[in-house]
Amino acid sequence: MPVGPYKDMAACMAANQDKADPKAFCAAMEHRMKLAKLDQERQLVFGWANVAVRKNGEVVTDHQGDQIDPTVLENAAYGFTLESGEGDEMHTATVRSHLVESFMVTPDKLEAMGLAKNALPLGWWVGFHVEDPQTWERVKAGELSMFSIAGVAEAVPA
Repeated sequence: MPVGPYKDMAACMAANQDKADPKAFCAAMEHRMKLAKLDQERQLVFGWANVAVRKNGEVVTDHQGDQIDPTVLENAAYGFTLESGEGDEMHTATVRSHLVESFMVTPDKLEAMGLAKNALPLGWWVGFHVEDPQTWERVKAGELSMFSIAGVAEAVPA
C-alpha cells in the first residue's frame, strides 16, 4: 500500500534514513495524508489536508520535518478557502479540482459540538471535486493518494 509518494512502508523507510525515527516518520505520513474517502459517482475525494496534533496530544512532524501550530494551520485553511479553493496536481498550478468541503478541527469546535477534546485530531479535513478526467483516473488508481498543502512560512525553532 502506498505511503505518500513511496510504493510502500519499506520504500518510505529506506528513503528517509536521515530522520531520527524513519518508521515513525513514515507512519505519521501514512496516517495523516492518506485519502480517506472517494465518491466515484460524484468525483469527490476527502481526507485530512493536514493534522497538526494527534488525538493523543502528540504534535505531528510533517513530510518536510516541520510542525504546524494549529492556529497557523487554521489561518492558512481559512485563507485558502476564501482566496481560491482550487486544487492542482503535484503543485503544478494547473487547476484540476475545487474545494467542496473544509473543516478545521479545533478544541473550541470540538467543545461546541459536545465532543471530547480528543475525539478527533486537530487538523484540517477537506473534500475536493476532481474535474479533470486524467487526474480523477490517477486518484482512483491510487497514484495520487494524499493531499499536500503548499505554503510559505517562517521557520521557528521548536
